[in-house]
Amino acid sequence: MALDNVAWPSTMRGMVAADASRVMTELRRGVVEHCVLALIGEGESYAFDIVKVLAARHLVTSEGTIYPLLARLRRDGLVATNWRESNSGPPRRYYRLTDDGRRALDAFVAEWSAFSTAVDALLPRARGSGGA
Repeated sequence: MALDNVAWPSTMRGMVAADASRVMTELRRGVVEHCVLALIGEGESYAFDIVKVLAARHLVTSEGTIYPLLARLRRDGLVATNWRESNSGPPRRYYRLTDDGRRALDAFVAEWSAFSTAVDALLPRARGSGGA
């Protein structure tokens, strides 16, 4: 039976919307690390600048998610840091990719390309059937 022809109770419609929101949250959580690596791969980056770019693209909503991630990336050896004096306050920590970070990013890009192509090939079919 096609699910688009089912008369969903209002409580189920709300659950479906909540599930979609949860899925998007999980997808963001899964790719933000690599988006951060990609931004740092463009050149040394200051954490607040990374947050601004990701927030503008609706990938993060607060700095609180990025700072622990950057600390983990540093512990894992994917990024290295250095401190620079700032004209507007205390010294700032800047991040740059290590060789391991570049390899991790390159591997993710290769996998993401195949994954997103497969997903994109299915989504138009779902939209065309009235499912989305």
